[in-house]
Amino acid sequence: MTIYLPIAELSVNILIILGMGAAVGFLSGMFGVGGGFLITPLLIFYNIPPVVAVATGSNQVVASSVSGALTHFRRGSLDLKLGMILLAGGLAGATFGLWLFVLLRRLGQIDLIISLIYVLLLGTVGTLMLWESVRAMRRAAGKLPPLSVKPRHHNWVQRLPLKLRFKKSKLYLSAIPVIGLGFFVGMLTPMGIGGGFILVPAMIYLLRVPTNVVVGTSLFQVIFVTAFTTIVQAATNYSVDIILAFLLMVAGVIGAQYGVRVGQRLRGEQLRALLGLLVLAVGLRLAIALVVTPADIYSVVLEGVSR
Repeated sequence: MTIYLPIAELSVNILIILGMGAAVGFLSGMFGVGGGFLITPLLIFYNIPPVVAVATGSNQVVASSVSGALTHFRRGSLDLKLGMILLAGGLAGATFGLWLFVLLRRLGQIDLIISLIYVLLLGTVGTLMLWESVRAMRRAAGKLPPLSVKPRHHNWVQRLPLKLRFKKSKLYLSAIPVIGLGFFVGMLTPMGIGGGFILVPAMIYLLRVPTNVVVGTSLFQVIFVTAFTTIVQAATNYSVDIILAFLLMVAGVIGAQYGVRVGQRLRGEQLRALLGLLVLAVGLRLAIALVVTPADIYSVVLEGVSR
């Protein structure tokens, strides 16, 4: 069963697209991360033009983030003040990222840059995550007590000026690193890289935000930055395929429900190990695509979109 995607300008198997959306939704529900860094490479593997894959895949991230953020808001585990400052930096970063996206697209280098960024980030994050989870499982198998890590309250972040008090997070912190972190994550969003898997560990280890408010606050920022990016992409680059986005969102919502149930049966270190393997596998697949000679050596490019 095939369906024509008007913006991507190609026919695809509707069952494969639904399967992708359901699989990413399942993994998002099981691991508790946004699916932006997974759905974009999968769409590229299926020959969706990277420009369309980046802009359209963001819709699924918005849908899942809204659901998660509302849940955390009702539970009181969302720091709105911290989220608003992250959002201010994120919107500025997204604006710069969109300008950079358009520039690279005009130069004809956007496909290469997106693939290189994915390989670098996925390889780094996947390796660190897998290493940490394997060490945790080895310690658990040996029945050794977990390592006690004392938080460093007087690192360079705490010494910066323009400090604000965040009551929900119980922090007295400078707004400078918060805005800078939001800017960096926002800058990556137009490239199709969901900021959740970067923002969450950065908030925990760099800003020392309590774990119980990190996920909800991160989702709050991701909602608006990703939505802003999607709207601008649709208005300026005309690269959001509404049919593809609808199929991905419907399948993703269904898959996420089953993913949550499976994730509740696994320990935290097991989940991190599986996610690390998944991230490394996606990064490796993209790296191989960069060095292997393609079947079609030549391609025709019209208005920056590969045909």
